[in-house]
Amino acid sequence: MHGSRAAARYAKALLSLAKDKNVTREVNEDMSLIDNTIKESSDLRAFLKSPVIKNNMKKNALLEIFRSVNGVTSGVFEVLIENNRLDILPLVASNYKRLYDEMNGVQVAKVTTAIPLTPALEAKIQQKVKELTGNEAKIENIIDEGIIGGFILRVGDIQYNGSVRSQLTNLKRELQNNTYVSKI
Repeated sequence: MHGSRAAARYAKALLSLAKDKNVTREVNEDMSLIDNTIKESSDLRAFLKSPVIKNNMKKNALLEIFRSVNGVTSGVFEVLIENNRLDILPLVASNYKRLYDEMNGVQVAKVTTAIPLTPALEAKIQQKVKELTGNEAKIENIIDEGIIGGFILRVGDIQYNGSVRSQLTNLKRELQNNTYVSKI
């Protein structure tokens, strides 16, 4: 993805500055707010990427939209604008959240399901995460109707695939390799 390496460097520098100022938690909350707001607003994404809109106007808009953010966070707007990299703000925010979680030993479990998770399903998945890793994790739900049912769980480098699509693929492979069935 365009700018992801730069975004990782900005996020790392931001985390270092936030540690120095002892505001890592506040900046993490700000980054979550920024990330969610930009993801939910296609108008804001287009506004930030537009080459026609002047940087000063973008900065003022961001400061107005994110009025309640910490000073360290609002400083990121300034730095990204100065370096003409404001388009990677959402990537900086998501990278910061990931680095913050790593720093605090929080794992993120990515769960792909065909439907949104209910609290009961989330509890079962949390139990499966604990069984696989020995630790609890923050659950991030990704919806993909293509898996038909079940779920795919990723925690770090561990993957558990309990999807219906995977089971059907395995069954198809077994039937194709079965010499008795192919003779019929």
